[in-house]
Amino acid sequence: MEDPINLTIKWNSKEYKICLSKSHSVLELKQEIHKQTGVKSERQKILNLKHAGKPPSDEVKLSETNVTEGFKLMVMGSLEESIQEASSKPVGIPEIVDDFDIEEDQVAIENKDIYLDKIKKRIKDYQINVLNEPRPGKKLLVLDIDYTLFDHRSAAEQGYELMRPFLHEFLTSAYKHYDIAIWSATSMKWIEEKMKLLGVTVNPNYKIVFYVDCSAMISVHLPKYGVVEVKPLGVIWGKFSSSYSPQNTIMFDDIRRNFLMNPRNGLRIRPFREAHLNRGSDRELKRLARYLDEIASLDDLTALNHRNWEKYLHVKHKERKRSRRERERLRESGGHGGREMEEEDGEEEEEEEAEKRKKRRTRLCTIIQYLHSIQGVPNYTVHSIQYTG
Repeated sequence: MEDPINLTIKWNSKEYKICLSKSHSVLELKQEIHKQTGVKSERQKILNLKHAGKPPSDEVKLSETNVTEGFKLMVMGSLEESIQEASSKPVGIPEIVDDFDIEEDQVAIENKDIYLDKIKKRIKDYQINVLNEPRPGKKLLVLDIDYTLFDHRSAAEQGYELMRPFLHEFLTSAYKHYDIAIWSATSMKWIEEKMKLLGVTVNPNYKIVFYVDCSAMISVHLPKYGVVEVKPLGVIWGKFSSSYSPQNTIMFDDIRRNFLMNPRNGLRIRPFREAHLNRGSDRELKRLARYLDEIASLDDLTALNHRNWEKYLHVKHKERKRSRRERERLRESGGHGGREMEEEDGEEEEEEEAEKRKKRRTRLCTIIQYLHSIQGVPNYTVHSIQYTG
């Protein structure tokens, strides 16, 4: 064999020795890995094999890659029998999903032993640095960062320009009833940097209990989409079993598939993109703060369908309006409770009126912009419009 090269393959916590020639291709390397591990070539992901700084295509020669004598290659990939077991359809479960973000139908994987074993391993091996101790009696709110709290794709001179509106008000409100954790599909370094950038780490009105990064995520196999990474809350519940459980935990994320291992605990937030265009109208966090406040007294959050959070708020609002009318009738008939009613409802009525004023201002601005765009309409016509809202 010309130009032999000895390599070590690490897969599934085991090491395998392989000897090839530098003239062999990446595909031939994968075929040899298949012989040793049983993982088919198309299932393999060789993490640290590079060609010109990127993963090489199959036809690239080993001599053109970064491997040297004794190089250790990290390989990921599943055996066919493991994939078949993971993707087998349980009896009585309907076929999965219409799109990649799994909008409506849940994928029945949360009780699969193969994934529960992965969670157990994360509980054992993954280290969580507690920033602030869990508070007795508080529920847990787990938050994603990118597109949930922060538009990480848009450009801006200052990071706070990409912050989602009402972020600090939202966190302050949530902190009354919930411990707050951050779980991002990025590295811990970037989580810490983004939290500093957004001013979360120094805000005196709330505290973060801990950060969780991509290393705590697990991969699951979906028949239609292949392997995807998800955020199993079971890792947190296993680490903090005396404080947090499925009954007192809720997670916000803009990607629904992150909830696959805990579908009853996830709420898909609308993604915050194009911050420069949308920060003036985005009120998602403000409304979700009200939802968190409404459900804070419930004993079991898994009894809720968080997909219907807006409907839940609407129903509660109608109930309060009915109650308000009843108390008004009671007051008018000479009964008690008038002062209490006014104090209780004043804040909500004020918020409703502010929302109405904002809508009127938005409509007026649209009209003015349209009139300005029409050639031949004099400025005095535009300026003669008086806003009385």
